[in-house]
Amino acid sequence: MTRTTPARPVSVEAVFPELAPYRGRTTRLHPRPGHPGRHDSHVGGPMLWPGGEPWPVCHEGHQHEAEGYVPDEIRSARAAGEWPRSRPWPGAGRPGEDGPVPFVGLAQFFLRDVPGLAAGPDGADLVQLFRCPFTHGPHLERRYRLRWRRAAETERAERFLAAPPEVPLLRWEHELPEPCVVHPEEVDTYPWAEDDTLPAALIARIDAWDDAQVAEHGSDAPSYQFDLSIPPGWRVGGFPSWASTGPMAIGCGSCAAPMRLLLTAGGEEMDAGSHSWVPLEDRDPSLQGKDSIRSGAAIAHPTRLRFGRDRDLHVFTCPADPGHPPRWVLS
Repeated sequence: MTRTTPARPVSVEAVFPELAPYRGRTTRLHPRPGHPGRHDSHVGGPMLWPGGEPWPVCHEGHQHEAEGYVPDEIRSARAAGEWPRSRPWPGAGRPGEDGPVPFVGLAQFFLRDVPGLAAGPDGADLVQLFRCPFTHGPHLERRYRLRWRRAAETERAERFLAAPPEVPLLRWEHELPEPCVVHPEEVDTYPWAEDDTLPAALIARIDAWDDAQVAEHGSDAPSYQFDLSIPPGWRVGGFPSWASTGPMAIGCGSCAAPMRLLLTAGGEEMDAGSHSWVPLEDRDPSLQGKDSIRSGAAIAHPTRLRFGRDRDLHVFTCPADPGHPPRWVLS
């Protein structure tokens, strides 16, 4: 089934004609629980991974843990609509003390499926995203990894990995992604309005308009940041949202070139402020506004993943050389 973003509550460029030169495109991925295969673009499904290729592992030290969740028990509990039971951590409570920790495959996207997905090094047209399931250091940092591939070449492999290695316990239930199919949809977007992301005079006009909307319509009034600029959830390309950190200049660590946003992994597909972006197919047509949104985790939190404290993970790559190391920003 396709997913269709509703028309914006107001026409952005009718209110702010100055935004027309800044208009961009992003591809909303609209992940929803399903049964993707290894040859599909997805979140949380099986990776297209040749059988003879080593699975990525994290060799760093990890935080001590006291308890965790068995991956298969997480899956069973979700299928039953229940919460899994936590279990004491075996041994000394040090994840990976017996060896490297396998990364968790979070998502893979093919250029053929996702409009606007930038190509990788040497023309790679398949990108795969991984995360270490444990935290690092006193600031609980995370480790991510990208794997670029040429899809046609990889799909000719003689055999594929049947199941990736897993750790016995995961610290949090939300470390395990729910297998989701994606429903790519291109939409117009506009930059986050703060600091120097737009001209100061335009940002001032946007702020004044927001204030006037609240004064006239109350707490349910449309706002630029929540309703008119950047949609929530998983998306490819477009503009980064800076709700937690404020705008940041992201430069390549290898050549100092300004980096581009490859993709955004969102912890939530909607929240109290961004409900206007919920697709038409996820609404009851007999109702209006927030009341029309169908309930359930499959719509609000379909992937079950979280990034930081419900922030977005922005993955940036270098447009001058996609082979340069990516950068990861939680915002």
